[in-house]
Amino acid sequence: MTTTLAGGRAARRQTMRRIRPRRSPAVPLLLAVAAGAAGVVWLWWMNTPSIPDTDGKILNAGRITGLLAGYLMALVVLQMARVPALERRVGSDRVARWHAMSGRYTLCLVVAHVFLTMWGYALQSGRSLGGIVQQTISSVDELPDMGKAAIGTGLLVVIGLVSIGPVRRLMPYDTWYHVHLFTYAAVFLTFWHQITTGNDFAVEPAAKTFWYALYGAVTALVVWYRILTPIRLNLRHKMRVEAVIEESPGIVSVLIGGKKLHRMGAEAGQFFRWRFLAPGMRFSSHPYSLSAAPRPDLLRITVKAIGDHSARLRELEPGTRVWAEGPYGALTASRRSQGKVLLVAGGVGITPMRALFETLPGAAGDITLLYRANSTEDLALWDELAKIADERGARLMYAVNSPDGERPDISADSLKRKIADIDRHDVFMCGPPGFAQSVYEALRGAGVPARRIHHESFEM
Repeated sequence: MTTTLAGGRAARRQTMRRIRPRRSPAVPLLLAVAAGAAGVVWLWWMNTPSIPDTDGKILNAGRITGLLAGYLMALVVLQMARVPALERRVGSDRVARWHAMSGRYTLCLVVAHVFLTMWGYALQSGRSLGGIVQQTISSVDELPDMGKAAIGTGLLVVIGLVSIGPVRRLMPYDTWYHVHLFTYAAVFLTFWHQITTGNDFAVEPAAKTFWYALYGAVTALVVWYRILTPIRLNLRHKMRVEAVIEESPGIVSVLIGGKKLHRMGAEAGQFFRWRFLAPGMRFSSHPYSLSAAPRPDLLRITVKAIGDHSARLRELEPGTRVWAEGPYGALTASRRSQGKVLLVAGGVGITPMRALFETLPGAAGDITLLYRANSTEDLALWDELAKIADERGARLMYAVNSPDGERPDISADSLKRKIADIDRHDVFMCGPPGFAQSVYEALRGAGVPARRIHHESFEM
């Protein structure tokens, strides 16, 4: 590993204040979700006195899969609502993973519900398994709200298909993002079918009230946090592009000014979803991290050109209006539990790490930053990092490929050689998924407990 150290003179000594890290509510939330699912199963059980025939068994399997699909569908939308309690306590990347997993389960349950229910109805009508298509057409034509449900189900299938990893990677981000928004329409269309078809809610008014309350609460959260809160934020702070600075080949920083930006509550390590109201960019909203500590009159993002949107940032003119949503993310100082901290950045993942490198409290020697890049020319913001390290007495290291392209050794042994007490550090990490996984394994091998490795991916 090629290493450079900066520091020794602490021009800005800080004493670390003991921060009691917030406990993640992930386990209690998952238990609450499981309890809700158990309640749905109980509702089905209480309204199912006996299941004598084969067609009855199949129809009831369709009922329970439909009820569970409806329950999960509400949770899928809740996970899209950008509720601060989830975004900042659980972490945006974990919520996004929950959303993707819940979406897969929901789609599977919806498909199973349709298949099993139509099969059961077909058997009751004297049709064989091959009559499911004909039975489906008849049900859509005759049952209340089934036409809406069919359209909603079709939308869910399309959204599920474009969200498959290989398919999503072939699509432009903006196309995938806007297709994904049709989830709201799909849920709205299928909701009425849940209430009007079947007997689970007809015979249980309390259950029907709960179902309305569940969907009503989720709708209120979406409207508040996805629509009203961003409108209020942008009307209050009136953000505009101040300047665009080229940091290194293919990497630019965008300086964003506005009114009383400190009241947005942004912290080092967090990110916003940015929309620049310039020709060709108005309908694109992308997540970019703050690359410097927020100031009352200025925010900064630093972006590598890896797609159409990021490549066009260099063309922004001063004065361009900016529409932002956030701040989001849990990769902040509140995660810290130890006196010493190691920050690990891969490529453009340096942006949140640079902000934390500047702001994390600590005395000389408490803060270390390891920056991985392909070459020294790719070390964006290096001069700033060196200055911060010199002022704070912090340690700054880089790891780049050798002239013949050989990758540096970032293993458990090499980490322990460079940082002897690494097992007594908190570690904050940001970078591409493959890099993050390999560093995570090296850190675990070096004795760092998993609870002290903090990572957040913003590829959402």
